Amino acid sequence: MGAATATLMVFIGCCSNVVFLEFLVKDEPACGNIITFSQFLFIALHGFVVTMDFGRRKNAIPIKEYLILVVMFFLVNVTNNMAFGFNISMPLHIIFRSGGLIASMVMGIIVMGRKYTLTKYVSVFMITAGTIMCTFASAEYVEKTEDKDSGFITWLSGIAILTFALFLSARMGIYQECLYTKHGKHPHEALFFIHTLSLPGFIMTAGSIIDHAQRFNKSLPLPELAAFPVLAHLPRLWIYLAGNVLTQYLCVGSVFRLTSEATALAVTLVLTLRKFLSLVFSIIYFQNPFTLQHWAGTFLVFAGTLLFTDVIGKTREALSSRSASEKSKTS
Repeated sequence: MGAATATLMVFIGCCSNVVFLEFLVKDEPACGNIITFSQFLFIALHGFVVTMDFGRRKNAIPIKEYLILVVMFFLVNVTNNMAFGFNISMPLHIIFRSGGLIASMVMGIIVMGRKYTLTKYVSVFMITAGTIMCTFASAEYVEKTEDKDSGFITWLSGIAILTFALFLSARMGIYQECLYTKHGKHPHEALFFIHTLSLPGFIMTAGSIIDHAQRFNKSLPLPELAAFPVLAHLPRLWIYLAGNVLTQYLCVGSVFRLTSEATALAVTLVLTLRKFLSLVFSIIYFQNPFTLQHWAGTFLVFAGTLLFTDVIGKTREALSSRSASEKSKTS
């Protein structure tokens, strides 16, 4: 699989995953726990068979080194999906998580003592301003459509959950970076152990998982599948969940493949464009509220992300090196 094919699979897998997620949270906004559990269980089973060869392959990184990473990864995924139960729309969720550069920079300064260029600070300011702009725009919408007190407090709780997940995810990235520096890069092994060791944590959310499993059983079948005898009577939410789990695996696997085929800059650009396309699709297809203020904030977030990755500078370097290489060949 080359870089072009991997890029195509990222767009197909990640964008379609957002579609299935939107279908699920539209019917059951608080179903984040069963979604996360299903994704973790599938990746753990697949990793046990493929990556670890049914347990016969020895792990390169000691399991005890994974435990802290497992706790952080589990909390990040659970809290991100939990936010949908607090009046957080899909567009706001996508935009807010796009502010991960902000959290990474703050954590880099606090934990690692890193210093950044003026361009990096400007880009982070743009992303911060865009996120705040979209946040307040969504707050105005909540005040108009929900009970002013309970609706706003619920929404504010969702914002707090997303903020916690954003900074914990940044801290997890730094820890993972240190782990790979110490033991070498073993992304697929890490993917397996992180998901597998996180499974016992779902005992705490077992009540929610069982409750939503029962609700899924009661959901109506899809009329579009009436012509297929096997699928005609399946509850639609289980079909959406299966689609979400499979596309999530395709998304994650394609990102890992793209990382090995392309530069970090190319990967960042692909993921940024993927988020933007998911955002636009969510707005148009599901008719989510999106005002001019949202669009302005979106522009700042994504423009700041591109500035952070120094697209112009990297492009100039690539073009100049290519030009120099062509000149050396002709001379």
